[in-house]
Amino acid sequence: MSTTPEMHDVQGLVARGYGNLLAARFILLGIDDPSAAQGWLGTVAAAVTRADERPQSRAVQVALTNSGLEKLGLDAATVHLFSNEFADGMTAPHRSRNLGDLGDNAPEHWDWGGPRTPEVDAMLLLYAEDEAGLDALEQEHTGLRVLGKLGTSNLDEHEPFGFRDGISQPLIEGLAKKGPPETTIRFGEFVLGYPNEYGRYTDKPLLDARPDLARNGSYLVFRQLRQDVRGFWSFLDQATKSPDGSSDPDRRLFLAAKMVGRWPSGAPLALSPDDDDPLLANANDFAYHRYDRTGARCPVGAHIRRANPRDSLDPKPGTAKSWEINRRHRILRRGREYGSGVTPDEALRQDAVGADDEHGLHFICLNGNIARQFEFVNNTWLNSPKFAGLYDDSDPVTAPSQPHGGTFTVQSDTVRERVTEVPRFVSVKGGAYFFLPGIAAMRNLAGVGA
Repeated sequence: MSTTPEMHDVQGLVARGYGNLLAARFILLGIDDPSAAQGWLGTVAAAVTRADERPQSRAVQVALTNSGLEKLGLDAATVHLFSNEFADGMTAPHRSRNLGDLGDNAPEHWDWGGPRTPEVDAMLLLYAEDEAGLDALEQEHTGLRVLGKLGTSNLDEHEPFGFRDGISQPLIEGLAKKGPPETTIRFGEFVLGYPNEYGRYTDKPLLDARPDLARNGSYLVFRQLRQDVRGFWSFLDQATKSPDGSSDPDRRLFLAAKMVGRWPSGAPLALSPDDDDPLLANANDFAYHRYDRTGARCPVGAHIRRANPRDSLDPKPGTAKSWEINRRHRILRRGREYGSGVTPDEALRQDAVGADDEHGLHFICLNGNIARQFEFVNNTWLNSPKFAGLYDDSDPVTAPSQPHGGTFTVQSDTVRERVTEVPRFVSVKGGAYFFLPGIAAMRNLAGVGA
């Protein structure tokens, strides 16, 4: 097989998140008539945006679930040639335990994608300059039963808690942006049919048996995550009050930055530990072992340090071996936020307009291996209370809290601080594992069973 990316056959979401297209909508679809669905897919395939295109006004992408593939005519044996995670689905009981989808966040309570909601077979990902453009795209391409429409909002590159997002994306071999070898990831980590960081082909049984379906495809993880913006800032306000009971906005913001690992501008604590520095808003070229091996600047359990530990992993932190381990677990994020923007002060005011509206993130990531990438990061790095030598700290921003609240440890060069009874700020509203097929594979699927 060629190792040169066939960008003309890869869906464009692999190459870019369409940041210039400020409006986006994700439409969940169900298949009732397989023959009609094949016709729809064949038509949409002609409109899908390719990775070698740079759209200026609109983009269309299509993803399919395991049930969607079966309803398009693939037999169960072929579907099970895909990865176990994709074939089983996100809501398999053992997978829910690993992802922390338990209690109120269990799939039984989801708005979509769970066992008590209609089966999702496909998803249209639409991008345009404005809502009118989205409406036009939807009218053109929604030819199946619509199960739900997930709208987005433009928070100017900030997620609903108010922090700059989308900075730490992996550099991918074969794409336009280039960087140092230790942070450049092989194309096969995200797209099937190319060597990955192990020098192997992910999902080789599928590639051997049905390369026409697998090549140039990627696994897409979609999770709708509700963010309790009022709860987040209220907890921080209570945790940082002065001895006289008054609020301390500076300490509140400082603790929030410690939990996230960056200041609201995006400046990383590893480079600017004491104050926000907008000049470092896009800074991403740093290493924890070099600048902050003990976590005195950016706590070891901070969200961004867990999600991307960089050179701080065993064995041999600070070496090429540590970077090698890190590269095997990176994900390519393509999410969009939803809900209005709310400042910390507005979140703390009971009468603030929009503070009680629902806010959140449509988390989207692409991987070549769901278990080794998304699930590993989620379970072993974010949710684990034992991450990097910690004792009972899970991710303070995104992870499920412990039965009586989570713990967050703030390391220091003097005396560490432990913040206790941290509640859960992020809950799951829905989700599914999808396959983002190559464009030739879409045409192939459109003819399956015909």
